[in-house]
Amino acid sequence: MSSENNSKDYFAHETAVIDRGCRIGKGTRIWHFSHIMPDCEIGENCNFGQNVVVSPGVRLGNNVKVQNNVSIYTGVICEDNVFLGPSMVFTNIVNPRSAVVRRDKYVETIVRQGATIGANATIVCGIEIGAFAFVGAGAVVVNSVLPYGLVVGNPARHIGWMSEYGHRLHFNERGLAVCPESGEEYMLKNNRVNKPGSHHI
Repeated sequence: MSSENNSKDYFAHETAVIDRGCRIGKGTRIWHFSHIMPDCEIGENCNFGQNVVVSPGVRLGNNVKVQNNVSIYTGVICEDNVFLGPSMVFTNIVNPRSAVVRRDKYVETIVRQGATIGANATIVCGIEIGAFAFVGAGAVVVNSVLPYGLVVGNPARHIGWMSEYGHRLHFNERGLAVCPESGEEYMLKNNRVNKPGSHHI
Protein backbone atom coordinates (compact mmCIF):
# COMPACT_ATOMS: atom_id res chain seq x y z
CA MET A 1 0.00 0.00 0.00
CA SER A 2 1.33 3.41 -0.91
CA SER A 3 0.04 6.90 -1.45
CA GLU A 4 1.23 10.47 -1.18
CA ASN A 5 0.04 10.36 2.40
CA ASN A 6 2.93 8.61 4.12
CA SER A 7 2.17 9.67 7.68
CA LYS A 8 -0.03 6.60 8.28
CA ASP A 9 -2.78 8.80 9.68
CA TYR A 10 -5.53 6.89 7.86
CA PHE A 11 -6.55 3.23 8.19
CA ALA A 12 -6.64 0.72 5.34
CA HIS A 13 -7.56 -2.93 5.85
CA GLU A 14 -4.87 -5.37 4.71
CA THR A 15 -7.06 -6.49 1.79
CA ALA A 16 -7.52 -2.93 0.47
CA VAL A 17 -5.45 -1.77 -2.51
CA ILE A 18 -4.17 1.80 -2.24
CA ASP A 19 -2.43 2.93 -5.42
CA ARG A 20 0.50 5.30 -5.48
CA GLY A 21 -0.40 8.91 -6.19
CA CYS A 22 -3.69 9.23 -4.35
CA ARG A 23 -4.23 11.66 -1.47
CA ILE A 24 -6.05 10.40 1.62
CA GLY A 25 -6.97 12.61 4.55
CA LYS A 26 -6.40 12.04 8.25
CA GLY A 27 -8.78 9.70 10.04
CA THR A 28 -10.19 8.09 6.88
CA ARG A 29 -11.00 4.36 7.09
CA ILE A 30 -10.87 2.01 4.10
CA TRP A 31 -12.28 -1.47 4.61
CA HIS A 32 -12.11 -4.93 3.02
CA PHE A 33 -11.39 -5.40 -0.71
CA SER A 34 -11.66 -1.71 -1.60
CA HIS A 35 -9.47 -0.11 -4.27
CA ILE A 36 -8.32 3.51 -4.18
CA MET A 37 -6.84 4.43 -7.57
CA PRO A 38 -4.18 7.02 -8.52
CA ASP A 39 -4.81 10.76 -8.66
CA CYS A 40 -7.93 10.78 -6.53
CA GLU A 41 -8.34 13.08 -3.54
CA ILE A 42 -10.08 11.90 -0.39
CA GLY A 43 -10.72 14.20 2.54
CA GLU A 44 -10.46 13.62 6.27
CA ASN A 45 -12.61 11.23 8.34
CA CYS A 46 -14.16 9.47 5.35
CA ASN A 47 -15.34 5.87 5.62
CA PHE A 48 -15.33 3.31 2.79
CA GLY A 49 -17.17 0.04 3.30
CA GLN A 50 -16.39 -3.29 1.68
CA ASN A 51 -15.75 -3.56 -2.07
CA VAL A 52 -15.60 0.15 -2.87
CA VAL A 53 -13.72 1.49 -5.92
CA VAL A 54 -12.57 5.10 -6.20
CA SER A 55 -11.39 5.90 -9.73
CA PRO A 56 -8.66 8.32 -10.86
CA GLY A 57 -9.53 11.99 -10.62
CA VAL A 58 -12.40 11.56 -8.16
CA ARG A 59 -12.64 14.32 -5.52
CA LEU A 60 -14.24 13.58 -2.16
CA GLY A 61 -14.57 16.07 0.69
CA ASN A 62 -14.39 15.46 4.42
CA ASN A 63 -16.60 12.98 6.29
CA VAL A 64 -17.93 11.27 3.15
CA LYS A 65 -19.54 7.92 4.01
CA VAL A 66 -19.43 5.29 1.25
CA GLN A 67 -21.31 2.07 1.94
CA ASN A 68 -20.56 -1.40 0.54
CA ASN A 69 -20.32 -2.11 -3.20
CA VAL A 70 -20.11 1.46 -4.49
CA SER A 71 -17.94 2.48 -7.46
CA ILE A 72 -17.13 6.18 -7.70
CA TYR A 73 -16.04 6.81 -11.28
CA THR A 74 -13.83 9.48 -12.81
CA GLY A 75 -15.83 12.70 -13.13
CA VAL A 76 -17.58 12.44 -9.76
CA ILE A 77 -17.08 15.14 -7.15
CA CYS A 78 -18.58 14.84 -3.67
CA GLU A 79 -18.42 17.71 -1.19
CA ASP A 80 -18.25 17.33 2.60
CA ASN A 81 -20.64 15.10 4.57
CA VAL A 82 -22.07 13.22 1.59
CA PHE A 83 -23.65 9.79 2.22
CA LEU A 84 -23.53 7.18 -0.57
CA GLY A 85 -25.81 4.25 0.23
CA PRO A 86 -25.10 0.55 -0.36
CA SER A 87 -24.75 -0.46 -4.02
CA MET A 88 -25.74 2.95 -5.39
CA VAL A 89 -24.42 3.59 -8.89
CA PHE A 90 -22.71 6.51 -10.60
CA THR A 91 -22.22 6.73 -14.37
CA ASN A 92 -19.77 8.93 -16.27
CA ILE A 93 -20.59 8.49 -19.97
CA VAL A 94 -23.95 9.42 -21.50
CA ASN A 95 -23.87 6.95 -24.40
CA PRO A 96 -21.49 4.06 -23.58
CA ARG A 97 -20.64 1.42 -26.16
CA SER A 98 -18.24 -1.42 -25.55
CA ALA A 99 -16.57 -1.01 -28.95
CA VAL A 100 -16.25 2.81 -28.79
CA VAL A 101 -13.56 4.36 -26.58
CA ARG A 102 -14.87 7.51 -24.89
CA ARG A 103 -12.35 8.04 -22.08
CA ASP A 104 -12.00 11.68 -23.13
CA LYS A 105 -15.74 12.24 -22.84
CA TYR A 106 -16.34 11.61 -19.13
CA VAL A 107 -19.14 13.82 -17.87
CA GLU A 108 -18.90 15.49 -14.47
CA THR A 109 -21.39 14.81 -11.69
CA ILE A 110 -21.40 16.91 -8.52
CA VAL A 111 -22.89 15.89 -5.18
CA ARG A 112 -23.10 18.92 -2.92
CA GLN A 113 -22.54 19.17 0.81
CA GLY A 114 -24.64 16.98 3.08
CA ALA A 115 -26.55 15.16 0.34
CA THR A 116 -27.73 11.56 0.79
CA ILE A 117 -28.05 9.01 -2.01
CA GLY A 118 -30.02 5.96 -0.95
CA ALA A 119 -29.28 2.27 -1.48
CA ASN A 120 -29.38 1.02 -5.09
CA ALA A 121 -30.04 4.48 -6.53
CA THR A 122 -28.59 5.28 -9.96
CA ILE A 123 -27.20 8.72 -10.76
CA VAL A 124 -27.01 9.44 -14.50
CA CYS A 125 -23.95 11.60 -15.20
CA GLY A 126 -23.91 15.30 -15.92
CA ILE A 127 -26.19 16.44 -13.12
CA GLU A 128 -25.88 18.11 -9.73
CA ILE A 129 -27.32 16.75 -6.51
CA GLY A 130 -27.98 19.85 -4.41
CA ALA A 131 -26.82 20.47 -0.86
CA PHE A 132 -28.69 18.32 1.69
CA ALA A 133 -30.81 16.73 -1.05
CA PHE A 134 -32.15 13.24 -0.37
CA VAL A 135 -32.32 10.62 -3.12
CA GLY A 136 -34.57 7.73 -2.12
CA ALA A 137 -33.51 4.10 -2.33
CA GLY A 138 -33.70 2.69 -5.83
CA ALA A 139 -34.30 6.05 -7.52
CA VAL A 140 -32.98 6.62 -11.04
CA VAL A 141 -31.91 10.26 -11.15
CA VAL A 142 -31.71 11.77 -14.63
CA ASN A 143 -32.05 15.47 -13.74
CA SER A 144 -30.38 17.73 -11.19
CA VAL A 145 -31.89 17.76 -7.70
CA LEU A 146 -32.56 20.99 -5.82
CA PRO A 147 -30.92 21.70 -2.46
CA TYR A 148 -32.96 20.00 0.31
CA GLY A 149 -35.04 18.25 -2.39
CA LEU A 150 -36.47 14.76 -1.86
CA VAL A 151 -36.68 12.63 -5.00
CA VAL A 152 -37.90 9.06 -5.47
CA GLY A 153 -38.81 6.64 -8.25
CA ASN A 154 -37.80 5.78 -11.81
CA PRO A 155 -37.33 8.27 -13.30
CA ALA A 156 -36.84 10.16 -10.06
CA ARG A 157 -39.41 12.84 -9.32
CA HIS A 158 -39.43 15.58 -6.71
CA ILE A 159 -41.94 14.82 -3.93
CA GLY A 160 -40.91 17.12 -1.11
CA TRP A 161 -38.16 18.58 1.02
CA MET A 162 -35.81 17.29 3.71
CA SER A 163 -34.05 18.94 6.64
CA GLU A 164 -30.31 18.78 7.20
CA TYR A 165 -31.03 16.07 9.80
CA GLY A 166 -32.89 13.95 7.23
CA HIS A 167 -36.51 14.61 8.23
CA ARG A 168 -39.39 15.43 5.88
CA LEU A 169 -40.27 19.10 6.07
CA HIS A 170 -43.92 20.19 6.23
CA PHE A 171 -44.37 23.85 5.37
CA ASN A 172 -47.21 25.98 6.71
CA GLU A 173 -49.16 28.60 4.79
CA ARG A 174 -46.37 31.11 5.44
CA GLY A 175 -43.80 28.81 3.89
CA LEU A 176 -42.12 27.90 7.18
CA ALA A 177 -41.19 24.45 8.52
CA VAL A 178 -39.29 23.20 11.56
CA CYS A 179 -37.07 20.11 11.69
CA PRO A 180 -38.49 17.86 14.45
CA GLU A 181 -35.01 16.76 15.54
CA SER A 182 -32.87 19.89 15.39
CA GLY A 183 -35.59 22.52 15.86
CA GLU A 184 -34.07 24.50 12.98
CA GLU A 185 -36.42 26.57 10.86
CA TYR A 186 -36.60 26.39 7.06
CA MET A 187 -38.25 28.68 4.53
CA LEU A 188 -39.84 27.71 1.20
CA LYS A 189 -40.06 30.49 -1.37
CA ASN A 190 -40.26 30.30 -5.16
CA ASN A 191 -39.76 26.51 -5.02
CA ARG A 192 -36.46 26.89 -3.16
CA VAL A 193 -35.72 25.97 0.44
CA ASN A 194 -33.23 27.78 2.60
CA LYS A 195 -32.42 28.04 6.24
CA PRO A 196 -32.29 31.63 7.56
CA GLY A 197 -28.60 32.47 7.89
CA SER A 198 -27.57 29.59 5.60
CA HIS A 199 -25.57 29.89 2.39
CA HIS A 200 -27.66 27.20 0.64
CA ILE A 201 -30.34 28.76 -1.57
